[in-house]
Amino acid sequence: MEAPTLEDRRLVDALRAGDEPTFERLVHDYGPGMLRVARMFVSSRAIAEDVVQDAWIGVLKGIDRFEGRSSLKTWIYRILTNTAKTRAAREGRSIPFSALAAPDEEGGVDPDRFLGDDSRFPGHWAAPPRRWDVQPEGRLLAAETLALIEREIEKLPQNQAIVVTMRDVEGFDAEDVRNTLDISETNQRVLLHRARSRLRRALEEYMG
Repeated sequence: MEAPTLEDRRLVDALRAGDEPTFERLVHDYGPGMLRVARMFVSSRAIAEDVVQDAWIGVLKGIDRFEGRSSLKTWIYRILTNTAKTRAAREGRSIPFSALAAPDEEGGVDPDRFLGDDSRFPGHWAAPPRRWDVQPEGRLLAAETLALIEREIEKLPQNQAIVVTMRDVEGFDAEDVRNTLDISETNQRVLLHRARSRLRRALEEYMG
């Protein structure tokens, strides 16, 4: 789990002192990502915005109880996801992270393309897909590709979309995602693997 940095401690002290510029900076830095994650739990952007606003209220009310067991960002996102889960349950949209799809789930990638459990890096690509970013047109397609990834994430099952967004878009490590979402190591790994497989397949088809 990512530990708090000296900058985190400075930010926490500033928040506890009621420093508004510090709070505004955090809202600016983390707000867009928080909205992306919240949007996956609830039915509309407007409700997701309410969730984010409630989460920030929770941050301000709870900052005196921040114990430094994780980074400040992870702590803030834990408040966000708990708030989003409560709102989702109220909407009847609880996300069953424990309910994993069948191994032959449609839309995945051929299992033979991944290393087995007896290898040094189980679950990694045995034969990596063709990289698009080293092709001559790669840089020109970067923005287009990011837009494609965003669209494909929206098509994923909710639990997969949340995990891959937190890991690959927001940059959380595996332990922080597990603790934030309260899921097991196995669930986190399977959900991330299936989400990445679908996204990789979409990229390969797009790149020909």
